[in-house]
Amino acid sequence: MSQTLRNLQKSRQGTPANAVSFPAMLEQFKGEIARALPRHLSPERIVRVALTAFRLNPRLADVDPRSVFAAVIQSSQLGLEVGLMGEAHLVPFGSQCQLIPGYQGLMKLARNSGLVQDIYGHEVRINDRFDIVLGLHRSLMHEPLKQNGFPAGDEERGAVVGFYAVAVLKDGSRTFHALSREQVEQVRDHSRGYQMARKLRKESPWDTHFVSMGLKTVIRRLCNLLPKSPELAMAL
Repeated sequence: MSQTLRNLQKSRQGTPANAVSFPAMLEQFKGEIARALPRHLSPERIVRVALTAFRLNPRLADVDPRSVFAAVIQSSQLGLEVGLMGEAHLVPFGSQCQLIPGYQGLMKLARNSGLVQDIYGHEVRINDRFDIVLGLHRSLMHEPLKQNGFPAGDEERGAVVGFYAVAVLKDGSRTFHALSREQVEQVRDHSRGYQMARKLRKESPWDTHFVSMGLKTVIRRLCNLLPKSPELAMAL
């Protein structure tokens, strides 16, 4: 990534940051994207996905387009797609864009490492049955409230009280991590994006997608405990 970004910066020396639009930059440096991509991803698809994500967030037009391009290169190197799939997101912070991996992206990288067979997470609601045992013989049990044998709707299951994530390792062993709602809200309250949104009196993903953000938090904590590929370590 560093060589790709050096090439980009060198080509723009002495040029104002907003002189070239992000869509034009994507087309101009498609070859750099191709060199950053894993073999199973095509630069044409990444360009289409990046353009869609860019156009769906009008705030990205106000940041340095080079920072948006750098975030796309980072996502390409990780093998993650930005935008609607939830693997990674282009997020404006002031005049810069940052790549923020989503929980779907973290799980994908964990699976792709070859060190983890499976990884998943769930929210726990107040009317579910849930129990954790720690110590020498750890266990976790979660039985969602059911209707006719199927999980009941969110309203019947009640308010979210916590989250957990489980990983199945290559040797078949399992590990997990769990956080109460209060613990997740402490993470939220210390996040820079949430603090900025409160300061500007704007909605943040914590307001509009609390369950997804809670899942990302607990999956991220679990991933920090797992054996990691270089891509997962970079995303974390």
